[in-house]
Order: sequence, then structure tokens, then C-alpha cells
Amino acid sequence: MISQSPDTAPQAERVQIELIRESSVCKRVSIVRSLSQTTMYLSRRAIQRTSPSLGEREVDLAFVANHYGEKLAECLRLYMGRKRP
Repeated sequence: MISQSPDTAPQAERVQIELIRESSVCKRVSIVRSLSQTTMYLSRRAIQRTSPSLGEREVDLAFVANHYGEKLAECLRLYMGRKRP
């Protein structure tokens, strides 16, 4: 097996993979969900740190622009700006 983690010992990596394989689907989904939430939180925090004058809405739009593209962020900006009945 080729190591996937250059900073992890091969034996430790084998143990990690085995633990993941033995986990229930629910546990694996929970881990992925947690990692995704952490990644999104850290991305938003980085945006806030580099642009402290932005409000929450602008941070959200910058997040969308960074991860999904400026075109989608502009569509979202227009959608959010529409008045609702």
C-alpha cells in the first residue's frame, strides 16, 4: 500500500484505515460532517481575519465566491437583495 500521509508512520496509517473500515456508516458520516463543518468555519474565519470590516452577509458571499465562483456569488447576492412579499 502506498502511504497517503507523508507525515504519518505507515503502521499508524494502517491502524487509522482499519479503524475507519470497522466504523459504522453513521460514525463515518458523522466524522465527514464534522470535518466539513470545521473546514467551512475555518474558511469563514480566515475571510473575517483578512477583511475585518465585512459583515456576516458579506463574509458569506465571499465564502461562496472563494469556493463556488464569483458568478454564483453574484447570483446569490442578487437573490438575497430581492424583496420578498
